[in-house]
Amino acid sequence: MTDAVFRRATSADVPAIVELLANDVLGRTREDVRDPPNPKYAEAFAAIEADGNQLLAIAESDGMVVGCLQISFITGLSKIGMWRGQIESVRISPDHRGGGLGRKMIAWAIAECRRRGCGTVQLTTDKTRLDAQRFYVSLGFVASHEGMKLELK
Repeated sequence: MTDAVFRRATSADVPAIVELLANDVLGRTREDVRDPPNPKYAEAFAAIEADGNQLLAIAESDGMVVGCLQISFITGLSKIGMWRGQIESVRISPDHRGGGLGRKMIAWAIAECRRRGCGTVQLTTDKTRLDAQRFYVSLGFVASHEGMKLELK
């Protein structure tokens, strides 16, 4: 694997990010990879960019987007107002899996959370993503909570 650079995503990166999000069993049923891109992606990107507590990031190698993730910085009153970093939408290009890029990208994200003063980094992964669960455990994440969702349609 060539060395990757991690950086904040730009609007030009959105089509490549959508491709990464759609490039798995779950993503291909919930993403829209048509060209031109669905305008909802541009709206979402603009909202992310406008929110100082959101960081949409990519891993770039040889000028190509090869990984992505989003960090939401969340505060609350519990734990004496502790900030948390919520990592979402982690994807690595199939051609770059297995070479350590995912580990480096998560380490970069954790460093960003530390830089922002977070006391905890948390994430969720679909229960069917057994490889992802093993990967996060290998990085020190603990399945300490049971996550629940209610889809609003």
